[in-house]
Amino acid sequence: MELLYLLCSIISTSFTTLVLSLLLAYKSLLRWFFIPRAAPPSSADGAEPVSLYQGVVWHERRRPVHHSFRYSARYALIDLDHAPYALSSHLSADEARRVATTTGPVFLLTIPPSVGYEQNPLSLYYCYDLDESALKLKNCIAEVTNTPWGERVSFLFNPNFDLVAKPLHVSPFMDMLGDWRIKTNAPGDELLVAISVQHPKLGDYFTATLTAKKVHSSLVDNHAVFFWLMPHKVAVWIYWHAVKLWWKNVQFIQHPRYHSPAYREEALIRDGNLQCCKAFARDTQHRLLVERSDSDVITSINGRDHGFTWRDAKWPWC
Repeated sequence: MELLYLLCSIISTSFTTLVLSLLLAYKSLLRWFFIPRAAPPSSADGAEPVSLYQGVVWHERRRPVHHSFRYSARYALIDLDHAPYALSSHLSADEARRVATTTGPVFLLTIPPSVGYEQNPLSLYYCYDLDESALKLKNCIAEVTNTPWGERVSFLFNPNFDLVAKPLHVSPFMDMLGDWRIKTNAPGDELLVAISVQHPKLGDYFTATLTAKKVHSSLVDNHAVFFWLMPHKVAVWIYWHAVKLWWKNVQFIQHPRYHSPAYREEALIRDGNLQCCKAFARDTQHRLLVERSDSDVITSINGRDHGFTWRDAKWPWC
């Protein structure tokens, strides 16, 4: 049933993509020939609400077999207080500030939907505090979504460096025993996100990075064209390299809900037992709860205060 649904989903998405791509091409031609080019929108302080980045995503698995790949990627850094379009599948600025206990602006790094399709393995919220002299990046929120299930986990982390027990089944070729080492810089002209996996048996066996540079707004006339098929490209890379890992006889691991239904609670325990990189010196009794319209959001807290929040899979993956 799940394979049939996946096939139907691919066919439906392909048809929608084709129709909306033709519509986008038509609108782009009209805009090019008949509509004067307008200056990019800006917030009250003159800053652009959306900054564009272009770079490279790189993955390397060193054990039990070596496998690596890279692909070009385009991301948007969106000022959530002045977002020019709706972001219903993500936190609002106020929600992110409440989770991160910050007072300043919040920027979301993500791949926007394109021609009816959205694919975001990782989105990041950069949460700043207001300082007397300048803005200071205080906390980040990671939003990790797996494929094809569409499950999501969100958690706080220290952007300088943090260690988080793996809380989500992100790949059928990885078990749940790894810990994520994660860091990022404050986005400027250049952007870096680095994640590695430390495993009790395989050691430091997996690394993923995003390195990107800011694209000047004058070079991009249409954001929809800039991000055209970007989510689709990410999905193709995910499925294609899953096939290659299977071909290399990497063990296929079933979703933990079938053999370990309490895997989320187990992740909380493992995270609480991690002894280094305590990111947030706050009252451990304080609960981080973001009220959302989704009925499938589960929120928990542990002693290290990463504030894990899970979203369940949708039918038929649940």
